[in-house]
Amino acid sequence: MRTDNFQAPDYYNIDELLTDEHKIVRDAAREWVKRKVSPIIEDAAQKAEFPKSIIGGLAEIGAFGPYIPEEYGGAGLDQISYGLIMQEIERGDSGIRSTASVQSSLVMYPIYKYGTEEQRKKYLPKLASGEFMGCFGLTEPDHGSNPSGMTTNFKDKGDHYLLNGAKMWISNAPFADIAIVWAKDENGRIHGLIVERGMEGFSTPETHNKWSLRASATGELIFDNVKVPKENLMPNKSGLGAPLGCLDSARYGIAWGAIGAAMDCYDTALRYAKERVQFDKPIAGTQLQQKKLAEMITEITKAQLMAWRLGVLRNEGKATSAQISMAKRNNVEMAINIAREARQVLGGMGITGEYSIMRHMMNLESVITYEGTHDIHLLITGMDITGIPAFQ
Repeated sequence: MRTDNFQAPDYYNIDELLTDEHKIVRDAAREWVKRKVSPIIEDAAQKAEFPKSIIGGLAEIGAFGPYIPEEYGGAGLDQISYGLIMQEIERGDSGIRSTASVQSSLVMYPIYKYGTEEQRKKYLPKLASGEFMGCFGLTEPDHGSNPSGMTTNFKDKGDHYLLNGAKMWISNAPFADIAIVWAKDENGRIHGLIVERGMEGFSTPETHNKWSLRASATGELIFDNVKVPKENLMPNKSGLGAPLGCLDSARYGIAWGAIGAAMDCYDTALRYAKERVQFDKPIAGTQLQQKKLAEMITEITKAQLMAWRLGVLRNEGKATSAQISMAKRNNVEMAINIAREARQVLGGMGITGEYSIMRHMMNLESVITYEGTHDIHLLITGMDITGIPAFQ
């Protein structure tokens, strides 16, 4: 087990923009990652296993639905607190952050926003405590960037709905107790359904042979004439805007989370460069390594300021979907570039499990694609500034 010596960079004194509550929440998550994630994560990634033993700890630090009101089991925190928690968890591993992000933004959020009071009381407290784990079914084998083309559907059978179809690339699917499934009714309108494990015809085969997010469980959702009780339909919003609203929350969390991965790579590279001696001096004293490190901290600082400002806008209810897309795209690209540069600072050692960099780099290859690909987010910005959609 490696010792976690991480020290968070804060070149622009961004801590001064945070409240005392923000810092308490962030520091609790940071300390938990050091104690419970860092010692086991390399082994979990090498074995391609999700460490279920950490679920209780994620709940304890408020990682499940931190902004959900306390009456439903959440922590009642603001959006910046949510972002900081995601930052710290992804500093440990993107796959672990994915688990928490899905639970919060893609499972608890839609139940809270679109569900009935009965659904909120039934599911949210158990999801907040980690007793229940959830997943989110939108992407299909043939419909990724174009979710409106989905073929998963349900029919009204009087006292229940009959659900058929399949979803793919679903985080948490292999062990999830419930799935938030987006499907079309007989009129082609998209609705959200809560599907529970154990319903006949519902299966969740695991996806194997991944080179990325190896410490996260990924799978499929298959629905073969699944009878879903009518009370499991979330009635308060329908249409494609419903799942996209969930994705806004998740993408916002990613914009913060990617900073954590970048910070870890930078911190590792900086420490290594100071200790690694070649040609009779630490390589940190060479111009090329200083260029890499200086550019890393510059890009991290820019991303921190963008995420903080976006958090303020989210708190005020002013953030647009396009603004969230810009932050997700920018910050993940920033992180993956820093991971690649940091790997070069470490030379051959950078590819080993002794350091976190290569694991972050592989994970970020998924993060840059899921919940809106890098290119689609670019086109969202393009549409927002020109008023002309390029993907139709």
